Amino acid sequence: MAAQSLLSESAIGWSIFTVVLLAILAFCWIYIRKFQSRQDSEVVSTITAICALAIALITSALLPVDIFLVSYMKYPNGTYKEWAANNETRSQIEATVLYGYYTLYSIILFFVFLCIPFVYFYYEEKDDSNVNKCAQVKNALKYTVGFVIVCVVLLLIGAFVPLEAAPGQNSTQWEKVQYLFDELGSSHGLPALSFSISSLTLIGMLAVITYTAYGMSVMPLNLIKGTRSVVYERLENTEDIDEVEHQIENLKSKCKDGRPLSSKDRRSLQELEGKLQVLQRRGRHLDIAERNCCSKVGSALRPVKIILGVFFILVALLFTISLFISNLDKALHSAGISYGFIIFGTNLTNPLNELLLALQPVFPLDYILITVITMYFVLTSMAGIRNMGIWFFWMRLYKIRPKRTRPQALLFLCMILLLIVLHTSYMIYSLAPQYVMYGSQKYLVQSQTSSTDPGPGNTTLSTTKICDADAPEDQCIVTRTYLFLHKFWFFSTIYYFGNWAFIGAFLIGLVVSCCRGKKSVIEGEVEADDSDISDDEYVH
Repeated sequence: MAAQSLLSESAIGWSIFTVVLLAILAFCWIYIRKFQSRQDSEVVSTITAICALAIALITSALLPVDIFLVSYMKYPNGTYKEWAANNETRSQIEATVLYGYYTLYSIILFFVFLCIPFVYFYYEEKDDSNVNKCAQVKNALKYTVGFVIVCVVLLLIGAFVPLEAAPGQNSTQWEKVQYLFDELGSSHGLPALSFSISSLTLIGMLAVITYTAYGMSVMPLNLIKGTRSVVYERLENTEDIDEVEHQIENLKSKCKDGRPLSSKDRRSLQELEGKLQVLQRRGRHLDIAERNCCSKVGSALRPVKIILGVFFILVALLFTISLFISNLDKALHSAGISYGFIIFGTNLTNPLNELLLALQPVFPLDYILITVITMYFVLTSMAGIRNMGIWFFWMRLYKIRPKRTRPQALLFLCMILLLIVLHTSYMIYSLAPQYVMYGSQKYLVQSQTSSTDPGPGNTTLSTTKICDADAPEDQCIVTRTYLFLHKFWFFSTIYYFGNWAFIGAFLIGLVVSCCRGKKSVIEGEVEADDSDISDDEYVH
């Protein structure tokens, strides 16, 4: 009977995970196909981008399964279910989830340090010169070796870095040497993999602060404000074309009698002709937008967009408030900076944490909510990347636009989104620490009370308490996700301060988005540095 219950509980979690997996694959294929350039489309880069994004999202989808399995090992009264009463059975389930993380995180390392760099440099070599395939592969491998070396260094550091405090000053040299060998011998694959993933998550934190925080403000406000009138934009564009053509005619009239134009006038003429080309391209795009059925449907659905915009801005505010309360709780009640701000119990009411705890017993409602949160982070991150472009400090590397994104830009996009989704696990922990760490587990607390009745003097009472860091180790099972996130305390400390930076970036982005006017109906479709071939491809 216990074995049957175990199979049934596990089957529910993994069957929902399978459905989500298929939905993720479909989403990734549509997502990448929407943005890739039809002219520069490459099969290898497309497959690599789809797989990289899918692996990141699948890893996040494993989080609710992890929480579900540890939560359903117990009854609401704090006792273990029959099938989970055996410690060996619990260890077997934990190991299954752990192996799932091992597999997915290893694949992520493969994509980040080998697959994506190789495909990226392969197509960079293809763009630089007309070299043969062997030379392209050779040069791509040469650059990829550097990424592989970085990966090996991270794995070695993670495997050998001491996790426990070193012996004191009064210890003998032999004790210090023995401590070092014990540490080296006790570190297995989990610390090495955890350190590498945490290092990538640290980069993902920077991407979240840059792109996601801005996207969380710009996406809902764009939905609320809408776009400018296409008729008004066409009229304005026509007036600009007439004005530029008039200026060009005035400049050309200076050389009608055979006199050459001055260098200043020639530069002005070139600038005006370039501006005229851009305006003419804008005119073609505005014509298409005016005739497009999607634009007319979008205008009819304007009230729905406003409602969605209000909903998304409320969700963004809920996330920000929950993150602020969680960080404030850590600042006031955690173990301190040297312990990664680990919090012993929830002292301040966190709305999102309470909501997830309320939904968790009714599986898969919490699974759906976590998936929605993850997809919300992806969509807002994409909105931020699309509005800002891909930058390296002050240099803009690539623009992300539907049907016109180059293969290299797609790989960069998926790399950033992969790192963002990795950091999403810690963001969800910050938003709902109790839920991510223990799910809905409770444990029994024995207390003795004195009795006035004749007979025994003391009575033992059992009360249930929500699991926290003070709970006995054998009474509350920590999720495998939490172990990956908090294997190294210094990463947790950096993430804590990163959360404050995220809140600040969101508030700044909110102010900037509020101050900006309505965007153009063809926002991002026409740029001065677009080629005529690229523009013709989009138009046709």
